[in-house]
Amino acid sequence: MSTKEIKALTRRLFEEFNKGKAAAMAIMDELCATNIVYHGAGGEETRGLKDYKQHESEIFSAFPDLHMTIDDIVAEGDKVATRFTMTATHKGEYKGVPPTNKKGTLEAISIDRIVAGKFVEEWTKYDTLGLMQQLGVVPIPKKEK
Repeated sequence: MSTKEIKALTRRLFEEFNKGKAAAMAIMDELCATNIVYHGAGGEETRGLKDYKQHESEIFSAFPDLHMTIDDIVAEGDKVATRFTMTATHKGEYKGVPPTNKKGTLEAISIDRIVAGKFVEEWTKYDTLGLMQQLGVVPIPKKEK
């Protein structure tokens, strides 16, 4: 695939995720390999489409109005790096934290490897601490005078 095609595929994935959980689950069936490997921001690793979809389903359960905006996208070879901003309202349990009903904004970077038009591996990093501070779960340190 050309870098232009890889970028288009990535944009399509983001567009479908922004339509909500049902659209996200459907596009993963189409665009993700059955043996996809996800390397999460917290060091977790998910293997296989079924478990990857479960992971994403849990995120949508916690943040049903999740919206992602692509800020930058760069492709080279079989990889695409995407810097994006997510906004969402915490409406369900997330990582053991009960819903706060607070809206949060999170900046993230994802690097995906694409083979034969399918996402086969993903590495994602995001500011978990910043999100937890926005949700009021972790206090924001006060500045000393």
